[in-house]
Amino acid sequence: MLKEGNTPDTNVRPTMQRPLRWLWLAVAVIVLDLATKYVASSQLGYAQPVEVLPFFNLTLLHNTGAAFSFLATHPGWQRWFFAIIAIGASVGLTIWLMRIKHDEKLLAIALPLIIGGALGNLYDRLVHGYVVDFLSFHAAGWYYPAFNVADIAITLGAVALIWESIMGERRRKKVADASH
Repeated sequence: MLKEGNTPDTNVRPTMQRPLRWLWLAVAVIVLDLATKYVASSQLGYAQPVEVLPFFNLTLLHNTGAAFSFLATHPGWQRWFFAIIAIGASVGLTIWLMRIKHDEKLLAIALPLIIGGALGNLYDRLVHGYVVDFLSFHAAGWYYPAFNVADIAITLGAVALIWESIMGERRRKKVADASH
């Protein structure tokens, strides 16, 4: 009996060997995220912008909610709600990572980026009760909500995931059509 990765059937793509090796990327995101949050927390005054560029400030803020301070005004239950989501998403994405196919390299990068970002923000929620944000972009009096390195990793991972879902399907269809 042949395993999935060893079948002569050209319609079955082999799974990636040792896909969990990509988790180094999640660890790198966590380390970079927590290090930058530590520096921001120790060097910046709370809610006191430090101008870096005319459109970019370093501004230490604490977010008890989710993206764009969603649910931040609630009495505290959201801390545990978002912690459970981060843990569930990280477990689910790790399982998905274990099952990716050999030709899904972008997916192998996207999933650990999201996992690392989720766990970086999870650390903040569990230890501080809020997420440390400090990157603040603005233009003409309009301010984009402050964010952090974990948020960047999650966003890049999500974009890569969308790209892979669109382009990867096209690539697989093209390969399948060529083999017939």
